[in-house]
Amino acid sequence: MISANDAPPNPPRTFQVVSYYFGNYHPGDTRNSKLKGPNWSEWDLVKAAKPRFPGHRQPNVPMWGYEDESDPRAMARKIDAAADHGVDAFLFDWYYYDDGPFLERPIERGFLKAANNSRLKFALMWANHDWIDIHPYRLGAEHKLLYPGKVTPSTFGAIAGHVIHDYFLHPSYWKIEGRPYFSFYDLGKLVESFGSVPATRAALDAFRAGAVAAGLPGLHLNAVVWGQTVLPSETMPTDPKRLVKELGFDSVTSYVWIHHVPLPDQQTDFNHVRDAYLKYWDEARKTYDVPYYPNVSMGWDSSPRAHQDDPFGNTGYPFTNTISGNTPERFREALAITRERLLAEPPAQRILNINCWNEWTEGSYLEPDMVNGMKYLEAIRDVFGKTGR
Repeated sequence: MISANDAPPNPPRTFQVVSYYFGNYHPGDTRNSKLKGPNWSEWDLVKAAKPRFPGHRQPNVPMWGYEDESDPRAMARKIDAAADHGVDAFLFDWYYYDDGPFLERPIERGFLKAANNSRLKFALMWANHDWIDIHPYRLGAEHKLLYPGKVTPSTFGAIAGHVIHDYFLHPSYWKIEGRPYFSFYDLGKLVESFGSVPATRAALDAFRAGAVAAGLPGLHLNAVVWGQTVLPSETMPTDPKRLVKELGFDSVTSYVWIHHVPLPDQQTDFNHVRDAYLKYWDEARKTYDVPYYPNVSMGWDSSPRAHQDDPFGNTGYPFTNTISGNTPERFREALAITRERLLAEPPAQRILNINCWNEWTEGSYLEPDMVNGMKYLEAIRDVFGKTGR
């Protein structure tokens, strides 16, 4: 097995490193304000988190403070930190339901108004899953559906036009071989929105045609695939390989390791999860007829989203087992292993994503905290080098 020290200190930039970005750390979102109050954000859950079992490190405290990510000055610091440490793009978890967008402020008011947004690319993963009221979730309570992931075909048409003209044409939008990258989180909900696979394929073909009509060379459509569910109400597609092929996706990827690896212990060792995920990666390479872009996860601890007065055990999200031992050194080693394995791919396909820039309430974040500072970002820079922008 490759050691973390085997990666050269300044390797050539023949890789693209993308970090997922979850944008619920700002006040003033219309939906959140109506439900939780005008100043609420998930920072409230981060602040309220408590240790739930021996050896559990909570709360995690951000080194930059509980900043408003929709402030372009705060986003500019994130952009600089990402670009300085080898991250090529933010892949925003992007939400749009039948009644319109959700959590768009970090993009619209933050990234797109940041003076330095030319330093970093950005792209969208449509997080088209059901939005359940779990902020926080009371043990045993009904899973209250707030916003259904299934949308109407007309809503999807509005989405397509919106992202093509308002995002894809931006000079900082991330493209693969010239085509804007757009990812779908939930294939089941996508097909459910149109009622059949052929109707879904027709909608995706129209999406591609709309991009060409806007002067783009086409689209790179990506599918997030799972091996097991995580969020409440998620259901597994019966045959993701068939869906990927029949819907004409250009690539597949993963969101987080635990979509493919069970956590048997309340504190499951990071290297155990890593090695099990690497086996899944080997299977995914053989399963799909399109490139598979691997994931590296920084950690997992969804306890901040669990009501802090309820007993904590492995009783369903967010009361789930955690990943432990995810030190910066071990994270660096996982990156080095991933880099070595990607060398077997053509240069244009040496793409990986990381979970996550800022999943503070799921225990998977690159942003600096008061314990480890910038060490997780430094691990990316040490393995993959700076971006050069």
